[in-house]
Amino acid sequence: MIKMSQDKLDGAGLIAKSLKEQGVEYMFGVVGIPVIEIALRAQQYGIKYVGMRNEQSASYAASAIGYLTRKPAVALCVSGPGFVHTLAGMANANENAWPLLVVGGSSDLGQESQGAFQEYPQVALGKNFAKYSARPSSLSNVPFFVEKAFRTATYGRPGTAYLDFPAEMITSTIEPDEVACSALCGEAPRPLTSEENLQKVYEALKEAKKPLIIIGKGAAYSQAEKEINKLVESLGIPFLPSPMGKGVVDDDHTLCVSAARSTALKEADLIVLLGSRLNWMLHFGQPPRFAEKVKIIQVDLNAEELGNNTTDCIKIQADLKSFGKQMNDFLDGKKIHIDRQWWDLLAKKVEKNKNVIQSMANDSTLPLNYYAAYAQIKKVLPKNSIIVSEGANTMDTSRSIMNHSEPRHRLDAGSFGTMGVGSGFAIAAALHCRDYHPSKKVICIQGDSAFGFGGMEIETAYRYNLPIIFIIFNNNGIYGGLDTESFAGLKESGDPTINLPPMSLTAGIRYEKFANAFENFKGYFVQTPDEICTALRQALSETSTPSIINIEISPSADRKAQEFPWLTKSKL
Repeated sequence: MIKMSQDKLDGAGLIAKSLKEQGVEYMFGVVGIPVIEIALRAQQYGIKYVGMRNEQSASYAASAIGYLTRKPAVALCVSGPGFVHTLAGMANANENAWPLLVVGGSSDLGQESQGAFQEYPQVALGKNFAKYSARPSSLSNVPFFVEKAFRTATYGRPGTAYLDFPAEMITSTIEPDEVACSALCGEAPRPLTSEENLQKVYEALKEAKKPLIIIGKGAAYSQAEKEINKLVESLGIPFLPSPMGKGVVDDDHTLCVSAARSTALKEADLIVLLGSRLNWMLHFGQPPRFAEKVKIIQVDLNAEELGNNTTDCIKIQADLKSFGKQMNDFLDGKKIHIDRQWWDLLAKKVEKNKNVIQSMANDSTLPLNYYAAYAQIKKVLPKNSIIVSEGANTMDTSRSIMNHSEPRHRLDAGSFGTMGVGSGFAIAAALHCRDYHPSKKVICIQGDSAFGFGGMEIETAYRYNLPIIFIIFNNNGIYGGLDTESFAGLKESGDPTINLPPMSLTAGIRYEKFANAFENFKGYFVQTPDEICTALRQALSETSTPSIINIEISPSADRKAQEFPWLTKSKL
């Protein structure tokens, strides 16, 4: 533990010291009264502080560190409105089951109920957005509360913990020998399953004619890639990754049937869920997307999730890494048979869908479609790059064309479908890569609408020398916009609040010109396949400065036609 100074500690110093002792490495925030001192003390204790432009982005960034490392980072916020802005990231972390620790300042206790500056019931409200929400009972007990918050955020189903610090607690002082001792929180336990459950899984696999494995981001968070790779290969079963489960097993693996996703889900008679939920992203496991009598094997850390939306389920509460090792040991020498017709059906569908996507990627008609633009990015981008993907069609198409060979290398809107996460996620990933994987590149690919949520975070990336490549798929709107001529005509023909479609954004914005506000920050406007490749190669050569690539996309471009409507069917 860090040695206490013989001098008095102030509250901010004790908070920072306690966070450092529990292993906090990064803090993201927007400072102001009364938390400025906490940020300063955090830096003095070696916690890396990143000042963001918005509390939402700060909380998203901190949550991404939790996902990438299994250790929570801190989102620091001021009282009242700053806390409210942070709620978005708290909710997002909870829904994705990522550990996040939020430290918030609050108004003076002596002014409570008198209309104090930014007074707000933060602890009470935090209980709706966090696993744990509390205000330390005294300055001496700060280490206890920090350890409990850290432990609650990481143990069991990971999520958010919130600690509230009144202004006078931050600025008051205490003698070191008056500070209560607290334990250091170790790594979260990794629950095992029973021998009986392993036998049930094996029997179900033997009986299945058309088995399928679905690998979710829970497996990625568990860092179970070694165990799951061995399990998939020993079983020889086709698998699908969820969007953020991509890379746990290489997307280019011969057993990956992502290109036949709809067919695989609809025809499988047994589905093994590894850290994945039967929520909206998997169509609730219901017909017609799934077979009427499909059997489910669900392995999840969260017991409450087991059996949700299914009546025929082998329920296994376990850590994915632990389960993978147990299952591999149990299967040693055992074999299961996969029906050849199952493979033939999937292989035909994979080939057909890959050909459809390839034909769209080969279409160089200007303005480009999504697939044609992504094909050029894929051609140039190093395969081990971390890709942050955000937007509607921009995000969906990237899932089908951008493959990953390593886990935790794709960050997107996640289980909560949150728009606005992109810039914060990219800054967190770039900071982590800078410290632990300096050769990796971080690419933030966003639609023009998605970029608008956190676009000013480009200044944050510039300030901290993070060479993020921001790529904007600019189709002039949400889902789709208008061409420049149509936009200008509608805008000038009357009241824009009546005439302009709700999905439209200003046509032809030159987002790359934001770079002109900074020194040695390069922006590129590109329209053709060759221009995309040239700009991306130049951006990849940057080692300490971000870049912006603004790609003109056809306003009428769409994703590949789907067998079933996504989520809800538009009546437009």
